[in-house]
Amino acid sequence: MIRVAGCGSKVQSSDGHEKGKVMIRKAKIEDVKEIQQLIKLDSARGNVLPRSLSDLYDHLRDFFVFVRNRKVMGVCALHICWDDLAEFRSLIVKEEARNKGVGVKLVKACLEESKMLGLKRVFALTYRSEFFGKLGFEKVDKAVLPHKIWTDCLKCVKFPDCDEEAMVKEVI
Repeated sequence: MIRVAGCGSKVQSSDGHEKGKVMIRKAKIEDVKEIQQLIKLDSARGNVLPRSLSDLYDHLRDFFVFVRNRKVMGVCALHICWDDLAEFRSLIVKEEARNKGVGVKLVKACLEESKMLGLKRVFALTYRSEFFGKLGFEKVDKAVLPHKIWTDCLKCVKFPDCDEEAMVKEVI
């Protein structure tokens, strides 16, 4: 099982009562509708691509979820593109859980899994290059990601005028 710092811990309220369990874990069937709601809200803002329910079920094993009090508060997917390359997809954290390290923990869980799988590189197409830069990702030209361009990008409403930045990290 993939372990992430701070996961599986109990959160205490100011009066010492347990608020609930928080953890990052692989997504389960029961999470799909909550994941879809997170994606639907963020895709309406233009931050991520929309995903159908069918697509989420097809790619459920790609997803990690951040759960607090049995509610999905954040998601991130690691999608394998090729034998040496995977993409970070749908990194979303609910507003009330932002700026608390949840996104970083989700990315680290995906990075740990990418190492376990033997991947050499991971990438993200993002509007949040500063966030990924702090995690060791470097900006690259999208042309270095040929497999990506000819798969999901062709289906994107922004293709060929994508305004996201491509960022890559070598997995060590």
